[in-house]
Parts: sequence; C-alpha cells; structure tokens
Amino acid sequence: MPAQVPSPSVPARRRGRPPKQTNGLCATREALLQAGLARLTEKGFSATGLEEILSQVGVPKGSFYHYFASKEAFGLALIDRYAAYFADKLDRFLLNPGRRPLDRLRDFVDHAKAGMARHDFQRGCLIGNLGQEMGALPGAFRQRLIDVFNDWQQRVAACLALAVEAGEIPPTADCQRLASAFWIGWEGAVLRAKLEGSAEPLGVFSDFFFAGMCR
Repeated sequence: MPAQVPSPSVPARRRGRPPKQTNGLCATREALLQAGLARLTEKGFSATGLEEILSQVGVPKGSFYHYFASKEAFGLALIDRYAAYFADKLDRFLLNPGRRPLDRLRDFVDHAKAGMARHDFQRGCLIGNLGQEMGALPGAFRQRLIDVFNDWQQRVAACLALAVEAGEIPPTADCQRLASAFWIGWEGAVLRAKLEGSAEPLGVFSDFFFAGMCR
C-alpha cells in the first residue's frame, strides 16, 4: 500500500517539541539560574531554599525537575554558569592590551570594589561562598570548585608573567604562587567586606599584595 501523502492544506507534523515550547523551557531554565546566582551570592547554598527561587521566577515546585534533575544538579549548573561569567570578566581586564599588566589587575580590583558597593555588600563570590560551606555540600562540588579556582589562578598568573616581562615585578617572582596568594587573600577580603559592609578589607588586601610584589 503506498504511503499516505499529507494534504497540502495540512502541514506535516514535526517530530519533537514545538519550537515555542522549547524556547519557553530554555527561558525558564535561564531565569532559574539567574535567580539562583543572585540568592547564592547572598545567602549560600545550604541557606537557600528552592521555594524562594521558584517563587521569584513563578515556577511551581513540582515543575523544578523539568529543568534540573536535583538541587545538586542545579548547584553544579550554577557553579558552571558563574565560572564562565567570571572568567569572561577576568579576561576583559587581564587581557586588556591598552593597560600595563599590573594596572589590569588593579582595574579588576577596583571594578570588584564598585560591584560589591553597588549591591550594598550583600553579594559575595559564589565560588568562595560554596567553599565556606563545603562540609555541608554534596561531594561532587569539591573538585568543581577547586577547578574553578585553579582556572582563575592561571589567568592571574599569566598576567603576572607579563608584568615580569614588562619589568614591573622582579624576574625571580614565582607567578604561580603569587597568583595563588592573590586568590587566597582576595576571597578572604571579599568575605570580610561582606561581613563589615565596607570596601576597606578589599583595599587593605590589594594594597598589601601590590606593595609586596613590587619590592
């Protein structure tokens, strides 16, 4: 029996989800990620309930699992999203050809100070916040967080290597250890700035760091 040919007046049905529905799912997933990032940079993972994120986006609790398999999967997606966002921000400063290498890092520091002040020091670093909670978080988070910090460290180390080439810091400088020291100290300064509601800890740390390198 020959295959039936659809009538010209009735379009053939496409397989899979309709494009509008797919777009809607993607938009809702994106809205959940954005709301999650805002909440977790303020309160952390353990203290943030799914209900408050879902209510902000207008998603029923039972529908959450259409977008993420679990709260853990949601958390990992947030780490990846924040890591990509922050790496892009670092690159905008640390790869700026119009600035000397150390000025690029100073520009990043100044931008971060202004960003924390803009949010009244309520928001910190998502990766740092999660690191503080590691004892209460799923084990899968640990390596993901370490990988993110290592990525940021490599970006700063590359910038410091350029500073060595430019004669801004001594040729004997260990750029990897300096970059590690930067992130260890910076994350502590961000936590203290959030606690005190002031940019002063950020300034104290950055002044100490840059002065120590240029001796």
